[in-house]
Amino acid sequence: MIKKAILPVAGLGTRFLPASKSIPKEMVTVVDRPAIEYVVKEAIAAGIEQIILVTHSSKTSIENYFDRNFELETSLEQKKKFDLLKEITEILPAHVTVVSVRQAQPLGLGHAVLCAKDLVGNDAFAVLLPDVLVKDTNEKNDLSLMIQRFQQTQSAQIMVEAVPKHLVDQYGIVDVATLPAEGESVTMQGIVEKPDVADAPSNLSVVGRYILPAKIMQLLQQTPKGAGNEIQLTDAIALLQHTEQVEAYRMKGQTFDCGNKLGYLKAVLHYGVAHPTLGTEFKALIQELAL
Repeated sequence: MIKKAILPVAGLGTRFLPASKSIPKEMVTVVDRPAIEYVVKEAIAAGIEQIILVTHSSKTSIENYFDRNFELETSLEQKKKFDLLKEITEILPAHVTVVSVRQAQPLGLGHAVLCAKDLVGNDAFAVLLPDVLVKDTNEKNDLSLMIQRFQQTQSAQIMVEAVPKHLVDQYGIVDVATLPAEGESVTMQGIVEKPDVADAPSNLSVVGRYILPAKIMQLLQQTPKGAGNEIQLTDAIALLQHTEQVEAYRMKGQTFDCGNKLGYLKAVLHYGVAHPTLGTEFKALIQELAL
């Protein structure tokens, strides 16, 4: 079973300036909780028990969020604000741990994943990019299904989603022989970064969720700097394909790019209307503003 997930959170979040000048972009709230909590809960729902944050010295508020705050808890208990106390003490289940490692230099996603090598050891693991929220439509979330498929085939899994054909030049697009149905995986022949619309091998874009074997760490150590003079995870996955099958998993859920300001606003709308206590009033507000 895959029990470890790497969340690279060391980036400076330039797409979210000016807010990210003093607040980690992962801590910007979607409705009433930071965006990263949704990603962590997605991982936990898929059976992950150890969250590995690859972080930066300016991001200590993320680590603090998943730690206990006894002064606040004592204050809420004394004031008999038990609902709020329950909210902050149940952010993480008791069986889940959060650990962190620093990425000293911004050398790319591949380098960020490599920073967690000693914590991962010889285990296969998940990688979840915290900029992307995945809203589930089923009882089993997409990450669960990716893990299930990995356990069946031992093939690395790359989550993809269909995008409009005219937008393929904005994404990393996977090369597949046949388009999989939602919730299914097919062998991936490669990834083309931002291809011309006429040359795109498919309309399936890489989402930011990966299930990878421990071997990828050795490959990352051998991966030269690529695009942007950084160590790219996709380059290491390409090396993995020389010896092992890699599969593209087509997701069922819906994604929101919270590193992008408009994507963030879309996430607020979708999660807001689904909120158990605020949803009804929020819908009414949207209808009021639409008049």
